[in-house]
Amino acid sequence: MDNIHPIHTERDYERALKDVETYFDNEPAPGSPEEERFEVLLALIKVWEDAHYPIDPPDPVDAIKFRMEQAGLTPKDLMPAIGRLNRVYEVLNGKRSLTLPMIWKLNDLFGIPLESLIRPPKAA
Repeated sequence: MDNIHPIHTERDYERALKDVETYFDNEPAPGSPEEERFEVLLALIKVWEDAHYPIDPPDPVDAIKFRMEQAGLTPKDLMPAIGRLNRVYEVLNGKRSLTLPMIWKLNDLFGIPLESLIRPPKAA
């Protein structure tokens, strides 16, 4: 078994990706040294990716529309969280910002992550 090295460069990162790839095709046994190596490699890769390839949460309206698509929701279904139907359409069209109570209800009722809902909307 190879030694594990810190990821300092893009080359190190690519080597770690190649090393970890083998474990996806041949999953290591629980509690084995291979499983420990796999977990350490994944942790190193995650730290590198978080630092060098951050992924911003989606725009709040995009997050709402995504959840609507996933769950087969209509604008009318959002009324308990946002208010009257015209207000729902204003939010979905970017004409009205979400309020804090709307954000909490969207999270509570539909499971939309708070970090997606509190991000400033895209400039119109």
